[in-house]
Amino acid sequence: MDIFNVLTLLGGLSLFLFGMGIMGQALERRAGGRLRTLLEKLTTGRLAGLLTGLGVTAVIQSSSATTVMVVGFVNSGLMTLKQAVNVIMGANIGTTVTAWILSLAGIDSGNLFVKLLKPSSFTPVLAFAGIILYIFVRDAGKKDTGMILLGFATLMFGMESMSGAVSGLREVPAFQQLFILFKNPALGVLAGAVLTAVIQSSSASVGILQALAVTGQVSYGAAIPIIMGQNIGTCVTAMISSVGANKNARRAAMVHLSFNAIGTAVWLTAFCLLKALRQPALLDEPASLPGIAAAHSVFNILCTVLMLPLSGFLERLVTALIPDAEQPETFSELDERLLATPSIALERCQTVAAGMAETAVLALNEALETLRGYSAETAAAVREKEVKTDYYEDILGTYLVNLSARPISGSDSREAAKLLKMIGDFERIADHAVNLVESAEELRNKDLHLTDAAAAELSVISAAVHEILGLSLTAFLRGDLAAAAKVEPLEQVVDRLKERLRTRHILRLQKGGCTMDAGFAWLDLLTDLERTADHCSNIAGCVMDAAHDNLNLHQSLREIRDGSEDFQERYREYTRRYALP
Repeated sequence: MDIFNVLTLLGGLSLFLFGMGIMGQALERRAGGRLRTLLEKLTTGRLAGLLTGLGVTAVIQSSSATTVMVVGFVNSGLMTLKQAVNVIMGANIGTTVTAWILSLAGIDSGNLFVKLLKPSSFTPVLAFAGIILYIFVRDAGKKDTGMILLGFATLMFGMESMSGAVSGLREVPAFQQLFILFKNPALGVLAGAVLTAVIQSSSASVGILQALAVTGQVSYGAAIPIIMGQNIGTCVTAMISSVGANKNARRAAMVHLSFNAIGTAVWLTAFCLLKALRQPALLDEPASLPGIAAAHSVFNILCTVLMLPLSGFLERLVTALIPDAEQPETFSELDERLLATPSIALERCQTVAAGMAETAVLALNEALETLRGYSAETAAAVREKEVKTDYYEDILGTYLVNLSARPISGSDSREAAKLLKMIGDFERIADHAVNLVESAEELRNKDLHLTDAAAAELSVISAAVHEILGLSLTAFLRGDLAAAAKVEPLEQVVDRLKERLRTRHILRLQKGGCTMDAGFAWLDLLTDLERTADHCSNIAGCVMDAAHDNLNLHQSLREIRDGSEDFQERYREYTRRYALP
């Protein structure tokens, strides 16, 4: 093996790892909706969790990525530790799919049909189709499909380059001695663990082992312990991802390590006993590519069969290893690890945004109560909710910007843009709630009183604002277009009410029926109520825009107001409902 073979080996390894990386990323984006569906179907049942982990890993071709996602889910509260145990077990089986795909490179037959199954035969076609989809098609989903095909073609080309580069090693005595050394199970496990920890992918390390197997010097006796060690090495990624996470997320990563370590210890012991007592001839035979894939699958299935009934024990074990802290830990609503799976990260953003919306609307409704009868406890609750919405806006805004910078689908990009626009409106609604509380406190502290007429008028516009808040919240939480369509005519009624109430206030001032100080507080109240309705209009407009893949809010609202008989009918209805006394 000369320097040119070494260079070819390094180039092939680079292409192999690069192809696996871009294929996995594209698969994650393309399967985003499927991942979300699988997550929604999670139950506490062992089999359901196992199949979920298996399915997700088979789709994205990486148990490490699945486990990192699980750590993020547990850290964000999307998944319990009990669910995580079963999903992680399923991920270990799902990752064996990659080895079977790579084993196709070992097909050798003169039959035309069998030759067509060999990657070197169909990979060029996949690469050509992939580059057409990636360059000439605008649809983001089809581009991702093209990237998947290109990634697969690249990794298979890298695999064949590696195999060709190392084929000459079959005649090198030192290489033969190396794999004789790995027949020592402990050294084999160590080699597999170190290699996988370095490249952080058990699928890639199995692929490298398969490439080396073409030399004919890798026996099953050496390959099996290496495969066992690879399962331990792949835990490094999850352990690194758990740094800085809450205790349950760290426990999820520890489940991954404990599961693989215990499974490896048990079956390695069984392997050593079998080797010592029976000395099967198979262990001295050269390993084939399909044989390595089979050994990888059998080992992971045996580990799962062993540990699945003991999932409760695993949960108790990691809880003992990582005990509850004396001080309560902070809950991370949005975990950076979820950004690796944008569709699920976006779903989490929607959940957090829903909590923010409910908090803001509740704050405004509580502020309306302080206008009817001031309560220090209610005022404090409103201020607490306003601080909470500020926090929500900060973390959501930052997270959504980071998410938007990732390669995401067009629909996810539009949803992220919609949320970015609306969280600002909900934050401002909470600000107006505090303004209303401050106006109520000013009236109370200065011993100012609204006239009976002003109090009656305030109850009318307050009721209208209460209704528009409910409609906009329903529109946002449920994507309810019918509720969204009712917001704009009601907002127009609130605008009209404000102007009429300002005019009535001026008339009362001129007649001496109202003091100047009370008048200033009154005008502040009207401004905050009217601006609250404006923000509700923006929210409803965004909901309707998103439904029609259009984010031109002003154009949409103008179209609603102009030439819509439904709008005019609703406007007349709200005008009658909120007629001034």
